[in-house]
Parts: sequence; C-alpha cells; structure tokens
Amino acid sequence: MEPITTTAALSDACRTLAKAEFVTVDTEFIRETTFWPELCLIQMASDDLAVLVDPLADGMDLQPFFELMADRSVLKVFHAARQDVEIIHKLGGLIPEPLFDTQVAAMVCGFGESIAYDQLVARTTKGRIDKTSRFTDWRRRPLSQEQLDYALGDVTFLRDAYRFLAKALEVEGRENWLADEMAVLGDPATYDIHPDDAWKRLKLRIRKPIELAVLKEIAAWREREARAKDQPRSRILKDDALYEIAQQQPRDEQALSRLRTVSKGFERSSAGRELLAAVARAHAIPKSALPPIPKPPTLPEGTAAAVEFLRVLLKIVTEERGVAGRLIASSDDLEKLAVDGEKADVQALQGWRRELFGERALQLLAGKTALVYRNRKVEIVSL
Repeated sequence: MEPITTTAALSDACRTLAKAEFVTVDTEFIRETTFWPELCLIQMASDDLAVLVDPLADGMDLQPFFELMADRSVLKVFHAARQDVEIIHKLGGLIPEPLFDTQVAAMVCGFGESIAYDQLVARTTKGRIDKTSRFTDWRRRPLSQEQLDYALGDVTFLRDAYRFLAKALEVEGRENWLADEMAVLGDPATYDIHPDDAWKRLKLRIRKPIELAVLKEIAAWREREARAKDQPRSRILKDDALYEIAQQQPRDEQALSRLRTVSKGFERSSAGRELLAAVARAHAIPKSALPPIPKPPTLPEGTAAAVEFLRVLLKIVTEERGVAGRLIASSDDLEKLAVDGEKADVQALQGWRRELFGERALQLLAGKTALVYRNRKVEIVSL
C-alpha cells in the first residue's frame, strides 16, 4: 500500500473513517536530533479502510486528520498513546477524543505492566509483528515495502486487539477502571510542561538553597533554548553541566570557562552570556526567598514494615484480580497509607481501587486481618 500524499486524498479517507465506530491510530516519528518530534508517517484503520499518510509530502495539509481526531463520534484507539497524542497536540492544537489506550486497557485486563505492542498482538490475536523496521529512518523517501508493511500492521492488528480488550472489560465490568488514566492522557497539561518546571526532570544533586535557585534558572533557560532552536536539551547543555554550574555558580566568562562540563568557547557565545544572566537572576533572589531543598518526610517508626505488608497485600490483590499493581497504588501511595490510614489522600481509597484494595489495606493496618504463609503461598486471614 502506497501512502496518501495529497490533501484531497487525505480528506476523502478521513470522511470514510469518520463513519466508523472506532479508528486505530499510530504515528512514526524521529526526535533524536530535535526537541519536538518530527512526524514522518500517520497510520489509521477502521474495519473498512486502512491508510498510510505521508505528512512530509509537498503541499500536504493535515487539517482533515486533525478534524477526525477531534470528532467525538469516533473512538480513537492507540497503543501507548502518550507520544502520539503529544505530536497531535503540538501540531494540531488538540487532544484526540474520545480516547482508548490498549496498553492501559491491557493492564486492567491482567496483561502485566506496560505490555509491548507486539506482545499484546501475539496474546490477543495470535498475530506476529516483524519489528525489524521499527528503528529505521522514517524521514527517508521512498519508504521501503518492509517499512510500509510494518507501519500498516501497527493499526490493522490493533483493531482485533482493541476488540478483545473491549470485550474483556465489558465481561469483567471494568470499563470505568480506565477513566483516571484516560483523563491524564486527555489533559493538555500532560503535554504542556512549563520551562519553569524543567528542573523537576532532574535528580537533585545539590545541598544548598542557592544551588537549587541556580538550577531552576538554568534549567528553565535550557528548556526555552531547546524549544526555540528545536534541539535536544543535551545538545544545548548536558545535565552534568547543569549540576556543576549550580554548584560552582560562575559569575563571569572566566569562571564559566574553567568548568569541566562546559565546552571550550561556550563562555564567549551568546548562549554563554544568557546562561550567566540566569545565574545572576538566581543570585538576585533575597536569601529569605530562596527555595528550600526538598527533603523526604520523616516517617514514624514502623512505617517501613507497614509499607512492606501493604506491598505484599497489593501483590496478592493484583494476582487475584488480574490487574497491574501500578494502576491501583504507587510506592508513594503505600507510604501515605501506612502513615495516614483512612486520611491518606491517595487514589487507592477512591472508587474501584478502594473496593479492590483500599478497604483491605485499612483492615490490615488496623490489625483486623493478617498475612499468613501456608500451603506455599501468602493468604489474607481475618482476626
């Protein structure tokens, strides 16, 4: 199958796909040398039509595709949707809705944590995905037949995988279990990371409030620079350089040139001057207004043991009910439960998660149940 290369053909295809109950969607992109992913191919399929779309074709206008993504009468089915949705949000200014992520659905249906697409296809459809074309250069034209076949399989097999999961969710009465995860994927804030929050991506290898202030300023500068130049963050400045600058806090070109992690001549560039200005902004912050160093909370005695009990309980529940543990409670959630009990502000005490795990966790913490090892397995017993 040859890709669609004209806006008119794309518009015709999208009109046909808009009549379907659901459309499976995938994209191929490159982002190794850019900040923003470069969209290279779009794949879509319904029961009656499967198409490949070349967004790099001369004169191609993707507006018909974006209109289909915004059409609420058609369910959009992705596998591991986050990066695909990020691209659509960046280029089209919208979030596909309604949205269904088969990777999340698979976690709800007992397929483990973050199952890969080829594994999901093998287990739900008995199909086989040839992954040899996965990491090829999708910008190069013409695309090979192997690339086209691989790309098409990403949406044609997905149709049956979706049906399998949708049926399983219906049979088990778990359709609403996806709601929280789909809400995160459908929230524009998931993809709009503000430059001032860029420091949160980094490990805090610092000890003083002034170092954190500098790190925040230079991380925000790097984020803006990377976006403006459409280059990877590491090409602007590596993480190790951010840590060293935060600790050494150079105030002039000479001090900047002495740093091991900064390339020679960087201090004389416009980027070097902007970086020094960012350091100066941090030093202009009054001492009383410097950000505190985040510290893990001091936990009451016995918390670690309680968390381990909750972790075992969670494993029992996930194996018993066939749902991935991270959908129910994170390690932080377990810690909060161990400390605050009923007052803990965690998803595990809300909705289906409370029914599945939260109530059992509270009973265990209250000493109303216990974990007993017998018959070569751990069991929950009432006291």
